[in-house]
Amino acid sequence: MSLNSPTPTVPATSTLEWTEGGKALSARWRSERGAAPPKRVVIADDTLAADTAYRLACEGTGLLWRGDFQNARLLLQALARRVDKPAKPKRDKRHKAGEASPEPTAAAPVFPEAFHLHRQAQAQRARVLGMVLIPFEADYSIPLRRAPDAKKACAEAWGPARPEGGASVASLRELMGFISSHEWRRKGVPIPALGEDGPHNRIHPHYGVFSPVRGEYIDLVAQAPVPEGTEDLLGFDIGTGTGVLAAVLALRSGVQRVIATDQDPRALACARDNLKRLGFPQIEVREANLFPEGKANIIVCNPPWLPARPGSPLEHAVYDEDSRMLLGFLNGLAAHLEPKGEGWLILSDIAEHLGLRTRAWLLAAIDAAGLKVVDRLDAQPHHPKATDATDALHAARAAEVTSLWRLAAK
Repeated sequence: MSLNSPTPTVPATSTLEWTEGGKALSARWRSERGAAPPKRVVIADDTLAADTAYRLACEGTGLLWRGDFQNARLLLQALARRVDKPAKPKRDKRHKAGEASPEPTAAAPVFPEAFHLHRQAQAQRARVLGMVLIPFEADYSIPLRRAPDAKKACAEAWGPARPEGGASVASLRELMGFISSHEWRRKGVPIPALGEDGPHNRIHPHYGVFSPVRGEYIDLVAQAPVPEGTEDLLGFDIGTGTGVLAAVLALRSGVQRVIATDQDPRALACARDNLKRLGFPQIEVREANLFPEGKANIIVCNPPWLPARPGSPLEHAVYDEDSRMLLGFLNGLAAHLEPKGEGWLILSDIAEHLGLRTRAWLLAAIDAAGLKVVDRLDAQPHHPKATDATDALHAARAAEVTSLWRLAAK
């Protein structure tokens, strides 16, 4: 497998086959991350030792769980500890008995190789942990002892249950992701730029839609100066996701109307739900690939920050292969700006610290699109990984800066 070519994805539903009690059985295989169903499946229960389970999972064998649900969760945690356990340093074969071992030398991470190796390790971790499999009935109930009622969480990810859908199987790890996403959706994410904490300043992300937990880029949109000399402003929010930036833009002085676009059905539903709940009738959500028709005074875009190929359908909010969305926004911006209008490009420089893109490349792309930089507002992110020295990409995360580039046509 090439370093920059993650495992190809497969359709979200296919068929899992196994033998149980001497009978050949099958069920719908579900994988939101696009993983293929395991070719070999064994029946597993509370008697399965963690070391044996780890060996089987590393070999690509699916463990279809028939025991207590809570014990399956404990097994998954045990597998995660084994996957995450640091490898023991290899002993120098030239070392002779009685001689002192040579002092280890610290090697600085090499980018972008370190980034690609990190992605490989994360993909392998996901494959191993994805081997613990959970059965579901047609109504998304889980036929296991002490299993939670996850019907609503599953419906939010898979759509409404249908009797004709039959039984299905999915990884326990993915199910835990559904449950976590359901809680985020139920509680919502507080957005200070929308007002004081309360029920009317929260964004409720749907499953598969990027959650606005990093607030620095939202604050930049709230703080950037609105173009002068214009009234009754129209704004575009390109790739709206949850709709959070459209809402913040609509609160800016002089902005009378906002058109928010996306092409992901989940994002469109999420944005419409949030904006209706927050009470923004002046925001229209449209399905579009980047720009809607017409011109606007302010056009905001927060594209994925890393120019790499998504390893699964859920990674499209993080990875922008070949910088396609970024370049699409830049190259189409001038044609959609009103006179004196501005494009607000929100971009982290982490790709530069990882060696995936240079500042010179970005400036050249802006220039080639017929644009000029009016100003740039910077913010230092404050997420936990920025201060986690054990993180494989700590050097890049610690140096990261998020910027709002104010762009105008030349």
